[in-house]
Amino acid sequence: MKKILLSLLMLCMALLIFGQASPTVTTSSSISAYSYEGNRSGVEKLKMNVYILGRVAKPGLYLVPDDTDFLTLLALAGGPSEDAKLTKIRVVRPANTSVDNYAEAKIIWINLKKYMETADHRYLATETQTAREIDEETGIESENMIYDLRLQPGDTIVVSGTIFYAFSKVADFLSKAAIALSVYNLVTNIK
Repeated sequence: MKKILLSLLMLCMALLIFGQASPTVTTSSSISAYSYEGNRSGVEKLKMNVYILGRVAKPGLYLVPDDTDFLTLLALAGGPSEDAKLTKIRVVRPANTSVDNYAEAKIIWINLKKYMETADHRYLATETQTAREIDEETGIESENMIYDLRLQPGDTIVVSGTIFYAFSKVADFLSKAAIALSVYNLVTNIK
């Protein structure tokens, strides 16, 4: 009888320990598609679906105007969390086979930290193009890089966590496992 009671006590303790993971509070706005109207100068914009996942305040599906850029979407998602890795943000762009049958999906890397240090838009560019211009006075041809910062329909932005975030998750799991093992050890040694 003692062993059964102790086993039930151990099971309750284990459930209590592992059940104390950070509570997830879901409000109605965090489970639905967010919408950003983006009316500028009275002109209504076409809308597109984009996703932002990972270490942001409000990850999920967003319905935004078709000229929305990465920074606008990040701001709509509440910004990055403290443990977000800002040097390697991934934009997964699906293949657009409706325009080009040979189109392939792309992974685009954004370095938000470099952008914040330098204010150089090339670190936020989702597309780059080279434009050739001829100076009318000298006749010299020059090349200029054009950085397109806009997102495209179906883009998925993934903001990863830093190595310290991963380490804290592993440490948290190991501490809970150690507590469960010590409770088990106490229960099995009671006579």
